[in-house]
Amino acid sequence: MAKEGHKARIAFGCAAIAGLYEPVSMDDSRDVLEAAWDAGIRRFDTAPFYGLGLSEQRVGDFLREKPRVSFTLSSKVGRLLEPLDDDAPDPPLGHLRHKVRFDYSHDGIMRSYERSLARLGLDRIDILYVHDIGEFAHGPEENQRHMRDLTGSGLRALERLKAEGAIAGFGLGVNETAVCLDLMDHAHFDEILLAGRYTLLDRSAEAALLPRAEAAGTRLVIGGVFNSGILATGPGPDAHFNYEPATPEIQEKVAAIGEIAGRYGLALPEAAINFPAAHPTVSHILIGTGKRKSLLRNLEQFGTTLPRQLLDEVQPLTIR
Repeated sequence: MAKEGHKARIAFGCAAIAGLYEPVSMDDSRDVLEAAWDAGIRRFDTAPFYGLGLSEQRVGDFLREKPRVSFTLSSKVGRLLEPLDDDAPDPPLGHLRHKVRFDYSHDGIMRSYERSLARLGLDRIDILYVHDIGEFAHGPEENQRHMRDLTGSGLRALERLKAEGAIAGFGLGVNETAVCLDLMDHAHFDEILLAGRYTLLDRSAEAALLPRAEAAGTRLVIGGVFNSGILATGPGPDAHFNYEPATPEIQEKVAAIGEIAGRYGLALPEAAINFPAAHPTVSHILIGTGKRKSLLRNLEQFGTTLPRQLLDEVQPLTIR
């Protein structure tokens, strides 16, 4: 189990329980949520996009049984879910019958928030993240349009919700650092949920984003600590990095990092899950799985302080 005193720094990501990679039954999703709760995890992150509404539905069914003051819940805005036409085929992986429309405008964000509350069956969401804004998700041309919507009116919706007490704070939920730096010129973000850019392998957030977030008082929640899997599995024919099959160059880097970690008595995934937690602006490490066994294995590995010498040896191998 996560070492005492460290469990509160774990957040549970609820994409996998809604069939991110493979279908997950209602019983299995309930089982892993119970395991997270029993382990002391009290922070949960979901989104309309996860399972096209299924994640919010399942998380809400679970959390409604708990005292509302005992947990923190985050969800996301930027995608509106709309019903599929009657003759449209069912979505894959057990997802709900919805289609997605991106909308980062004031009205789109307000509608997304209200629909999330309805799916969750809860009276409030604590933190709202703007989901997948940036060129990584949209490409340059489409992202320009979405950025105009967000900076022109969408941020006002988030500020309004916070001012009215409907949410405790808002931020960004993204996979890249450049859009964070751009948007920090337009608003103060309470948190940034950053996936895959401050890891044992990819430290591209370190030079600019981390010091700026620290100066601004913006907390970082770090997801994607295994970089789509390769820092959990190690190199191999099925290894993935950045949601794609890992290139030979990435495989070589990870093999070398794993060898260094091993010399210090650490398995590669143990080193990976603990790396981001040492930075003072990182409030939580986000981990997610649809399986109790995987969750408990990750928790068992969390709470180790990495030796400075290990980090010094790994640094030349990292992406920056």
